[in-house]
Amino acid sequence: MHLSQSTRSVSALLTRWRIFASLSSLPLPLTNSSPAAAPACAETVWIVPLLQHSWYDHVRLKRVFVADGTRHQVVLVDVRKLLMCADRDNTDYVLKPVAEWHGGKVRGIREFLDPENPRVPQMPYVTISTRRAPGVLGWLGLEREGVVAFRNGQHRARYLADAGARWFPVEVHEREAALLREICGAPDDARTAIRPVSLNTAGGV
Repeated sequence: MHLSQSTRSVSALLTRWRIFASLSSLPLPLTNSSPAAAPACAETVWIVPLLQHSWYDHVRLKRVFVADGTRHQVVLVDVRKLLMCADRDNTDYVLKPVAEWHGGKVRGIREFLDPENPRVPQMPYVTISTRRAPGVLGWLGLEREGVVAFRNGQHRARYLADAGARWFPVEVHEREAALLREICGAPDDARTAIRPVSLNTAGGV
């Protein structure tokens, strides 16, 4: 049976309408779905002032462990107390004073810590324990002293101390955080001088 011209026209229009309806049901692309439109990721850094350093007057430090659920804490420490405890470490990994380092090592640490670098250095990572203090009270078990060992960052810690840093943050396992605060913790005014700030990937604070 032959269809009339008007019937064929109606059929063609109906087919076009079905195609248009199917296309209009497809999801539209999001206008802000490109990676360039995504906001810059931010990380937290600590700004540590240097009081005796001619090259730059501060450094930036970030956490070692940043994943959610990490069992480590950041503790703001008194540099003098921390290094006093570190000098008691008997594992043969106690560094000499910065003045006795090789010139290349000093330059390397200085360039590594330079705040103009796009890469932010990690803060020192330490562990702390106690042992009997020397003398009669220690022998009787009535007095103990702290012993700090560096898992990472001993060079930067000693360089910062030599550059005039009074306090800086370190990272420690949560089970040792209270002991570290008790023995090496910085005073309250240090928390005013050194605060964590947000740093985006573009380098702005």
